[in-house]
Amino acid sequence: MKIAIIGATGFVGSAILNELADRNHDLTAIARTPKDTPNTNWIAADIFNIDALAEILKGNDIIINAYNPGWANPNIYEDFLSGSKAIQEAVKKSGVKRFITIGGGGSLFVAPGLQAVDTPDFPKDFYAGATAARDYLNYIKEEKELDWAFFSPAFEMHAGTTTGRTGKYRLGLENPVFNDEQRSILSVEDLAVVIADEAETPKHHQVRFTAGY
Repeated sequence: MKIAIIGATGFVGSAILNELADRNHDLTAIARTPKDTPNTNWIAADIFNIDALAEILKGNDIIINAYNPGWANPNIYEDFLSGSKAIQEAVKKSGVKRFITIGGGGSLFVAPGLQAVDTPDFPKDFYAGATAARDYLNYIKEEKELDWAFFSPAFEMHAGTTTGRTGKYRLGLENPVFNDEQRSILSVEDLAVVIADEAETPKHHQVRFTAGY
């Protein structure tokens, strides 16, 4: 498959890129500062230049969006939301229909009507970014032209998650996937497996989904 990955140098994006490269897909990696790795077409792009980004995306079978302006960015709410909307518009202009975007786990429901981001114990350092991802989820839910899927990672999905790649996971939709210890956890390597599997064998269409062990 021809697959374009936006945000390919980031924590999540680079893991997805590595997984798809191991599966021998025809990859275009899009980032502000491209790298140089074998068997990947790296392109520098400004996501806010919608027309130029649309030209780059044309001809792909699927677009995977792992854009994140950085958790330490003081403007993360505005940048994540406006950037995500710009990317969505560029995908529509490109003519590519299949679009998988990575959001946050804060919008998962931990009780009826209660999302994780609204609970008292939700980490303040992640609140702005998680709120932006939730607001973007509500925005993309109105999208009727694209065959989109919005992925919410497990609550514990960070550089300190040391399980590595197991290739195993369980899927969910609106609620976190908890293990026997009541932890919502998934390594970034297995997140990449989830996204690669979804790219190759689509199961989610115009819905949000999640995964965990």
